Amino acid sequence: MAVNRDDPSKDHFITPQQLCIGLHIHLDIPWMDHPFTFSSFKIKSLDQIATLQSLGLERIRYSPSKSESAPLAQPTGEISPPPPPALSKEDDPAYKAKRERVQRLTEQRTRVNACEREFQSAAKAIKAITQNLFARPKESHEAARGLAETMVDSMLTDADIAITLMNDKVGNEDVYFHSLNVAVLAMMLAKELKAPAEAIKSLGVGALFHDIGKVEIPDKVLRKTDPLTHAEQQLMQQHVIYGMEIGKKLELGAEVMAIIAQHHEHADGSGYPRGLQGNQISLLARIVTIVNAYDNLCNPPNPAKAMTPHEALSVMYAQQRARFDANALSVFIRCMGVYPPGSIAVLSNETIGIVVSVNSTRPLKPTLLVYDPAVPKEEAILVDLEQEADVTVARTLKPQQLPRPIFEYLSPRRRVTYYFDAEPGGAPSA
Repeated sequence: MAVNRDDPSKDHFITPQQLCIGLHIHLDIPWMDHPFTFSSFKIKSLDQIATLQSLGLERIRYSPSKSESAPLAQPTGEISPPPPPALSKEDDPAYKAKRERVQRLTEQRTRVNACEREFQSAAKAIKAITQNLFARPKESHEAARGLAETMVDSMLTDADIAITLMNDKVGNEDVYFHSLNVAVLAMMLAKELKAPAEAIKSLGVGALFHDIGKVEIPDKVLRKTDPLTHAEQQLMQQHVIYGMEIGKKLELGAEVMAIIAQHHEHADGSGYPRGLQGNQISLLARIVTIVNAYDNLCNPPNPAKAMTPHEALSVMYAQQRARFDANALSVFIRCMGVYPPGSIAVLSNETIGIVVSVNSTRPLKPTLLVYDPAVPKEEAILVDLEQEADVTVARTLKPQQLPRPIFEYLSPRRRVTYYFDAEPGGAPSA
């Protein structure tokens, strides 16, 4: 039955003997001192009640407004102590799973930190390449090729490794991070499409240079957060022509030049500058078109207009599908998942978390880093929804919708962080 709403002025407590199915309880003890995934949950079984009673707590906090039933009446007379747990914490599989989860999170943080350092270095390299375009064009081309090869040889070798694209704006350097975002996602998508290694390297160079013509566009147009005027739109579209001119000076190969020339062409002929259609557009350019559109939706010049990863993929599929190569878009969506990494999700038990990896075989069951005020931020909990049969994603939020404490705990950045785990059965990435 439904019960009265909580009195916000006080907490509500019961004894372990008053527990029953349907109560929403809160465990105000360290996360490692109980075997449950969440410290706050609705009781669904007698086994859960027995486990709760074995914790030795004198009282347990609960939420009347979140409960489906009222507590049992307080027993009268002498209360027998609950039986001791069948297994010690060292032997109990639930506690063991928690220890393994903490170890896994520690390892993930190490990998994330390494990825962040790598991407910071890569972004600096892109900046240097751009600044040396005209003074040392041959060196710039060689540097871009070397960077693409490094990305193939180190960042893309393990399907389960965290691919974290740097997302903090540093001065006016966000353009370099956009090129890096597009390059890494394009190369990973190409790998999933079984493209040859040499083609993936060419794709990497083309993706790094796809917007190179924007060096000729005034900053006041590039950085404008309000809608562009018709004249400004025409000027912005000229970056493709400028890019081709720069590419010729760099003596870029035909595949790379095609990416620069065609990354705004659409499969349905609605793109620019030539209105090409379907197979008139090179396959590598079709790949860049997809990931370029995705990153632009997630990270527009005006952050207030940024879409969540989930929204961006939904728009691309529901409203813009005709623009893209059908097979490449399908693979991209499968790899990114229904709730792409970086998505802020509210779970069915009202827990809030950030998606850190996708499950390619069960796209509705990603892995999340969840907010729990009882757990220190540096020990935040990872929850694999495939292992939580009763918990699902209820809805997604924009980072700016989060209360400040939760925002700081989960640390979603101004720009989207991408993670990628495309292989079935691969360990979740972070």
